[in-house]
Amino acid sequence: MTIAALLRHLAFAAGLALLSAAVVRVMIAVRVMDTPAARKAHDRPTPKGGGVGILVAFLVGIGLTYAFAAYARLPDPYFQGMLAASVAIAAVAFLDDLFDWPFVVKLGAQVLAALVVVGSGFYVTDYRIPYVGPLMLGWLGPLATLAWLLFTTNAMNFIDGLNGLAAGVALIACGFLAGIAATHGGWFGYFAALMLAAGIVGFLPFNFPRARIFMGDVGSQFCGFMLAVLAVVASRFDGIELSLLLMPMLLSGVLYDVAFTLARRALAGHQITAAHRGHLYQVAQRSGVPAVAVTLIHWGFAIYGGLCCLLFIAAPSAWKPLVPLLVLPPQLAWTAWVTVRARHARLERWG
Repeated sequence: MTIAALLRHLAFAAGLALLSAAVVRVMIAVRVMDTPAARKAHDRPTPKGGGVGILVAFLVGIGLTYAFAAYARLPDPYFQGMLAASVAIAAVAFLDDLFDWPFVVKLGAQVLAALVVVGSGFYVTDYRIPYVGPLMLGWLGPLATLAWLLFTTNAMNFIDGLNGLAAGVALIACGFLAGIAATHGGWFGYFAALMLAAGIVGFLPFNFPRARIFMGDVGSQFCGFMLAVLAVVASRFDGIELSLLLMPMLLSGVLYDVAFTLARRALAGHQITAAHRGHLYQVAQRSGVPAVAVTLIHWGFAIYGGLCCLLFIAAPSAWKPLVPLLVLPPQLAWTAWVTVRARHARLERWG
């Protein structure tokens, strides 16, 4: 890519960020309010639905890209399935922001959207093993893709409890993925990540460090779903072995927190679908760690995951399977530290 082309793309992204910001300002004026509750971190009514700005900017950007950048297109069935599913996810999530639907309704919409994506043929078909070659997954490919889409969508939704946390992590992940995709000729992944990042850039100043509006389910679920889709896109980059692991490394902090919390609550006999404040990031904030600090720590996890991705790409084939394991020590250290903080703060029940 030439410098001139990069500057044009960045100018286009800046325009989309301004569009996102304009829509976010409208949503602030609309005032779909998120009222304080025992299981929420904020203490005053705050508008939500800022993710509509992210959605609008992304759809405009990806639509123009599809129309005028033929080299960045996916085959029509993949693109149409992805677009229809992502819009459906966002629409149902926005209605949930308005009417607070039961979890089973949201999960049902997510399952249908994921089935649309997988049904369009957009799923992982093989897994490359160093020195061995591709392992054909067969029927496990669609099933694994479906599980990945659902888990990541909900993980980003669950982690969206402190100002700037989910949006910042998604922005960092998009930045790394766009750079990696451009370097390896994955042009759809590059433009999609860039368009999603542009929408988040327009939203984030309204949410961090002080929240004038929250992203809402419409933003967190849409971002989670698109990041999960981009992981499948990344698995098709030329020249990157095991590249399906890029997004899990970028989202390591989010995925670990949610997996750890679900496992802990299940072992404790708690209803895992019930609302709670027992995620590691929530326990850290409840134990006295400033919310801004918790957010910045998770941004650091995302940056560290991005550096692990770069190391993964540069590493010899024999070492590649070991690189993703490098994301675990920071998470284990964070878990231990939060546990100590919770004991000192006498938080006997994490939730």
